[in-house]
Amino acid sequence: MENCKKFLDIGIFNIQDGKYNEGIKNINKAIEVKNDWEIPYFYRGVAFQALEKYDDAILDYTKALSINNKMTDAYYNRARIILTRKDIQNPPYERAILDLEKALQLDDCFIDALYAMAVAKMKVEKYNESLNYLEKLLKIQPDSINAKALRKLLLIKYVK
Repeated sequence: MENCKKFLDIGIFNIQDGKYNEGIKNINKAIEVKNDWEIPYFYRGVAFQALEKYDDAILDYTKALSINNKMTDAYYNRARIILTRKDIQNPPYERAILDLEKALQLDDCFIDALYAMAVAKMKVEKYNESLNYLEKLLKIQPDSINAKALRKLLLIKYVK
């Protein structure tokens, strides 16, 4: 476990330093030592996501969740990939919604997940549900500029 932690720490430092490929190499070494720990898969997913290798990132987040299904950030990151990808037609927004629901079950005050859920609900044309998530977010963080802007857009353009 000690070598695994060492390689993981170096890999995380690489990722934080913007050296994603180097980080992936170090995290791969950590996984070679211990392949049943969710944390290396999660961080390798972060690196893949930063490199826009979305399918690889989704696989790693899924692997991390198969080991520990309480990783709110893995659910959120996987959903965020679906919501922001421009390289696929008809993204599976309902899958993103399921991931965000799970993240919010684990942490109902997860600001980023609340905003992402509002966006996801808007994308599937459930505008009132989108507004409900924004209202919850604004109760927690009243000065959220993005939430206020999205709420205004929804009220002006979509909700009658």
